[in-house]
Amino acid sequence: MLKNLYVKNLALIDEAEVEFGEGLNILTGETGAGKSILLGSVNLALGAKAGKEMIRQGADYALVEMTFIVDSKDKLERLKELDVLMEDDQVVITRRFGEGRSVSKINGESVNVSTLKAVTGILIDIHGQHEHQSLLYKSNHLEILDKYAKSEIDKPKSDLKEAYKRYIRAKENLSEFTMNEDERLRECSFYQFEINEIEEANLLEGEEEELMARHRKFTNSQKIMSAMATVSECIMGGHGEGAIDGIGRSLKEVASALTYDEELTGIYSQLENLDALLSDLSRDITDYIDSGEFDEEEFFAVEKRLELIHKLQSKYGRTVADILEYLDMRKEKLAVLENYQQNRELAEREMQATYKEASVYAAQISSIRKKAAKGLAEEIEAGLKELNFLEVHFDVEVRELSEFGANGQDEVEFMIAVNPGESLKSLGKVASGGELSRIMLAIKNVLSDKDEVDTMIFDEIDTGISGITAQAVSEKLKSISANRQVICITHLAQIAAPADQHFLIEKMVKDGKTVTEIRRLDDEAIILELARIIGGAQVTEAVLKSAREMKKLDVRIK
Repeated sequence: MLKNLYVKNLALIDEAEVEFGEGLNILTGETGAGKSILLGSVNLALGAKAGKEMIRQGADYALVEMTFIVDSKDKLERLKELDVLMEDDQVVITRRFGEGRSVSKINGESVNVSTLKAVTGILIDIHGQHEHQSLLYKSNHLEILDKYAKSEIDKPKSDLKEAYKRYIRAKENLSEFTMNEDERLRECSFYQFEINEIEEANLLEGEEEELMARHRKFTNSQKIMSAMATVSECIMGGHGEGAIDGIGRSLKEVASALTYDEELTGIYSQLENLDALLSDLSRDITDYIDSGEFDEEEFFAVEKRLELIHKLQSKYGRTVADILEYLDMRKEKLAVLENYQQNRELAEREMQATYKEASVYAAQISSIRKKAAKGLAEEIEAGLKELNFLEVHFDVEVRELSEFGANGQDEVEFMIAVNPGESLKSLGKVASGGELSRIMLAIKNVLSDKDEVDTMIFDEIDTGISGITAQAVSEKLKSISANRQVICITHLAQIAAPADQHFLIEKMVKDGKTVTEIRRLDDEAIILELARIIGGAQVTEAVLKSAREMKKLDVRIK
């Protein structure tokens, strides 16, 4: 469950912390107090887009942190599969964002948005006004039905997805076999020309680099020989004394002095080593100069070879490795063309086989959906009757489409009749805003038993309802909260009264700035807040009495 929510520098919130509890957590406050900001902060922590306008004026960043307690072995295993490092069965989700930068962390480890959503999908389910409006679109009806049939449908849906990929690849492969005989022969001739051109070059990997080095040496041979001549003169001497002569004379001088002072032995030994090294170096330089005559014929051969390689690179690839890879591809294509008819028949058989495989999975999924649709319709209808749809009839229609896709071959639509004698009609054409919110509540209740999400958040669940209907919604929320944590933002006293924890969201001025604060109410403050919701601006003794009776009634129901 969601244990703690901490928000800093977000819109009107300077700093706020809420400790939620088990059961039904209710949040109320006057219009404009900042209830939407609180829900927005949760959505931000779960990966929603964060705009710089959300950062409190004067602050450099905003921060939202949510702490969850996980006590289910199944959820702990699923979190482990997502590489979440657990600490005392807690999951701490942190989102910090400033201008142009946003960082999300789970238990201190930075994560991407896809991982964040996968983890939060295990822990929490949020229902806002935008979501019950989503019931107007048929595409969402299919998703709801599949969630309901999750345990049966997940495996065949995964199998279909892979089979459909194979079918699409096979279909694309077959689509390439469209040329006539003249086109085939022209392509064969062209491919063979390219293959011959590359093969005749006998290219070797690394050859270009070696040739470039040799070409560099040839084109700079005059500079090289000039440099080596200078070195030779410095070491061996030309018209003057070279390094070798100088070291030789030094050896003689030190040898004569050595008879008088044995401490010169080390210096003599170093001079001997230098003399030997210089003699070896002198021979190497002489050999290099003797072998360094410019070979015009070899230079021409290197240039010609490089020209050929560069010509092939301009046509077939940037490097020799690229050209050789292109050669292999052309050989494969030529082999296909040379056995064109056989390969076309093979591609057609492959396409038919993958189509059959995918269609079997699609049919299996359709069967599961049609069976699940009956159960889902019955459970939603029962839930709607509990929510004061007294004469409602609800149905989930599964229609087969002409072609299947990666998600199957079905179109799903929710149908409803809310009054006696009415025929079933599309949900989007019949239901009002208040009815949609109750329908979504019934659906959430049904799906919560399937997904076993520990925490459910409801915002705008009371849109367009009052009186008996509001009481029915209140009882449904209380029923759901018996098995999981429910957090609900509401404007109605009937829905707020059964709260296990009641929080007030208030807007006030502090130090000349408008801020939103959140605090948990004690028993007497709860009565005052219920009275404010019931009576509005004037809280009379009669209104307070009604608030106390409403709370007492709830306690008796509990």
